[in-house]
Amino acid sequence: MSRGVARLPWLLIAVTSLLVLLGLSAISRGDELSGGALYQRQLVWAGLALPALFVSVLLPYRKLRHYGWPLLMLTIGLLVLVYFMPARNGARRWIPLGPILFQPSELAKLVTILALAQYLMFRENYRKVLGLIPPFLIALIPVALILREPDLGTSLLFLPVLLAMLFAAGARPHHLAIVVMLGVLVAPVLWMGMSAEQKSRVVTVFTQKDQGPVPRGDGYHLFQSKRMHSLGGEWGSAISGVPPVDPSAYHLPAARTDFVFCLVTERWGFVGAMVTLVLYALLFLQGIGIARRTRDPYGRLIAVGITALLAVQTSINLAMTVGLTPITGLTLPLMSYGGSSLLFTAVAIGLLINIHLRNGYHLGPTPFKF
Repeated sequence: MSRGVARLPWLLIAVTSLLVLLGLSAISRGDELSGGALYQRQLVWAGLALPALFVSVLLPYRKLRHYGWPLLMLTIGLLVLVYFMPARNGARRWIPLGPILFQPSELAKLVTILALAQYLMFRENYRKVLGLIPPFLIALIPVALILREPDLGTSLLFLPVLLAMLFAAGARPHHLAIVVMLGVLVAPVLWMGMSAEQKSRVVTVFTQKDQGPVPRGDGYHLFQSKRMHSLGGEWGSAISGVPPVDPSAYHLPAARTDFVFCLVTERWGFVGAMVTLVLYALLFLQGIGIARRTRDPYGRLIAVGITALLAVQTSINLAMTVGLTPITGLTLPLMSYGGSSLLFTAVAIGLLINIHLRNGYHLGPTPFKF
C-alpha cells in the first residue's frame, strides 16, 4: 500500500488541487462582486469530481479499449439529443437532469480521445495521406454536431488534439502540415458559415479599444476583461485591500465561467497570474512526462490527447481574456464554474494518474516511438 502511494504523481495531484482551489477562490470573489451563490455549487461539483477522479485512477485504463466505440456512439446520441432540448442563451448545449445541466460536448472531448487512441494504437496506414482520412472522420462527427449547437470554441479543440495524437502515433510531419494548410484554405468557408455574433468576436480582436467607455455590445466583454486584469495591480485586492476606483469596472459578464482568470488577477494581482501560469505549465509538463514514460501505445496516445486538450483549451481561454484571440466561450480547465467541465477534467486527470501508475504495460508488437 505504502509503495503504491509513493508511486503516485504527487506533483500532478498538488498542481491539480491548487488550480481547483484558485478557481474556487476566484468564483467566490465573483459572488462578492455580482451576487449569487455559484461558489457553493462549484464546491459541490468539486466534491463530486473527487470520487470521479478516484474511480478513473483505480480502474485499469486498458479496459477502456473495449468501450471506446460504444462510448463514442452513446456520446453522438447525446449530442443529437441536445437539439431537442430548450435553448439557453441562443444555443442548445445542455441536457437538463433535474436541478443540474449536463453538457455532452465535455464528454465528447474525452471520449473522442479514447476512440482515436483505440484506432491509432496498432495501425500503420495513417503514415500515408489517405490513411489520415479515417481518424479525421472519427473526429469530424462530434465536431459537426457540436458546431450545430452552436459551439464553435469547443469544436475548434478537436483538430489540434487529433494532430498531436497523430504525430505521437508516428504520422509523417509533412502530411500533417498538408492537413494544416488545407485547414487554412477552408477557413473562408468556415467564416461564411459563422453567425454575425461570431464574426463580430473575430473582428473585435483587430478593432479592440484600450480606452473607454465602450458601449455594451461589440468589444464590451473584452474591454471589461482587460480592465479587470488591470485592477489587481501587483498583489491584488485580497492583499492590498485597495477599494475600487470605479465600481463599473467590476461588471464583467461570464466572469466566473469564461473570464475566471480575470477574477484571479483582480483578487491576487500579477503575482497570482504568474502562479496560475506556472501551475498550468507544470500540469502540461507532467502530462508530457507521463506520455513519454509509457510504453503502451494506447496509454501514451490517451496521455498525449488529454495533455494536448488541456494545453490548447487553457491557451485559448487565457489568450482571449487579453484580446489575443476571439472570445470563444471556452472554460478554463479546473478553474471555471461549471459542473460538466470540472467533472470530466477530473476524470481526464485521473486517467493520467492511472497511466502513470501502470506505465509498465507494453501491448505493442514493436516498441512504440514518440
